[in-house]
Amino acid sequence: MIHVLLVEDSPTDAELIQEVLEYTHQAKWHVTHVERLSEAIELCTLKLSQSQHKFDIVILDLRLPDSTGLDTVKDFRFEVPNIPIIVLTGTNDEQLGLQAMVEGAQDYLVKNEISTKQLLRAIRYAMERGLILNQIQQSELNTREALVKEQELNQVKSQFISMISHEFRTPMSTIRASVDLIQLYSDEITSEQNSRYLKRIENGIEQMLKLLDEILFIQRNEVGCVKFCPRSIDLDAFCQEIIDVMQLSVSQEHHIVFTASGDYSQAEMDEELLSCIFTNLLSNAAKYSPKNSNIYFTLNGQNDTVVFQIQDQGIGIPTSDQNYLFENFYRASNVRGIQGTGLGLAIVKRCVELHQGSIKITSAVGVGTTVVVTLPLYSES
Repeated sequence: MIHVLLVEDSPTDAELIQEVLEYTHQAKWHVTHVERLSEAIELCTLKLSQSQHKFDIVILDLRLPDSTGLDTVKDFRFEVPNIPIIVLTGTNDEQLGLQAMVEGAQDYLVKNEISTKQLLRAIRYAMERGLILNQIQQSELNTREALVKEQELNQVKSQFISMISHEFRTPMSTIRASVDLIQLYSDEITSEQNSRYLKRIENGIEQMLKLLDEILFIQRNEVGCVKFCPRSIDLDAFCQEIIDVMQLSVSQEHHIVFTASGDYSQAEMDEELLSCIFTNLLSNAAKYSPKNSNIYFTLNGQNDTVVFQIQDQGIGIPTSDQNYLFENFYRASNVRGIQGTGLGLAIVKRCVELHQGSIKITSAVGVGTTVVVTLPLYSES
């Protein structure tokens, strides 16, 4: 079935074209006839919006009650870009027909000279040209999209190399300087100084290992290797274990205050992913908060979901940065010299999504940041 939209205000011309198609047995035709350009555009737009079968071809008179000449083609093509057009011209308007093809029509027919053979050939050629044109346009679009993706990939690679160079340089410099001091002045440094240098080396190694873990997670996630593996856990006890480890890491500079309400001893979640979520969020809270400040970690239940909230009293996040926090390598504009890779929140978001949960961040500069993570209490698998 070939669907034809005939846009012709002359009843005689419209009847002639419909009769030619009706008595042609080379194909089955469904002709829709309208008399105004606005009606044609509205009908085509309606079909597209309702996902109905669009017209295969439009036969368009250039002289209509609401449009005349080349503007008829221009206006229709602007509103409906992907349907082949055959224009109808008067006997003395062949030049106009050629100009219409320049504006986007696939062919033209001169009224009073239309034969069955000519009409069928024009329709066939117009549909073939329209198909080829759409394929060319799609190919151009695919090429542009591929170019944009390549440019984005190159930008990510550049950011990655820059981040790696910067984040590795600091701990490596610290390790090298500490090793040099121990080696060169082993007879002069005290045991306390030696312990301090060794601690610096240990911290530098931990910092590099953390960076490598983050990079590995991002890479595994990109290739679909990060899986959700839930099992029964006691959430209250699990959170307390995470806090105990983190409290050792932040020493006495910050105090993590944990409160929980409800019984979560039979929750079903992925321990590895949960650990990744809380370690990153608590680490961020400590990193961007002043010394001797509290970090509040609360656990509450709502029906079959559990809500974790981590609130700090840190530097906060500018409003202009908040829409980009979960992008790889993105860091807020006010972090200044505070070390970081810009990967932590991207990793947290992916871990939350694997749990089929949600994460929300509210923040104000100079006031602090609150992160709310909502997860299903039980696995659906």
